[in-house]
Amino acid sequence: MFNEIEAGLWFAIALSLAIWLRMKRPWRWLLPLSFAVFGASDVIEAQTGAWWDPWWLLVMKAACVLVFLLAFRERRRQEKKHG
Repeated sequence: MFNEIEAGLWFAIALSLAIWLRMKRPWRWLLPLSFAVFGASDVIEAQTGAWWDPWWLLVMKAACVLVFLLAFRERRRQEKKHG
């Protein structure tokens, strides 16, 4: 049950980001997409019972986290650049 609620949260964040970031920069579609994929991974996790099994679920989650970290780093860079 928790995974389904968590997935709903990730989907809501993805939608919010998609609206907020709409076409400001060409690569920004990647962040909302990653949140949506992370939500989908939670739906799959609810069915499998583990975030590491099957193996590709772990890879999917790790790729999403990598995008989150890169987006955070880019945001920090932009903040420092603009003061």
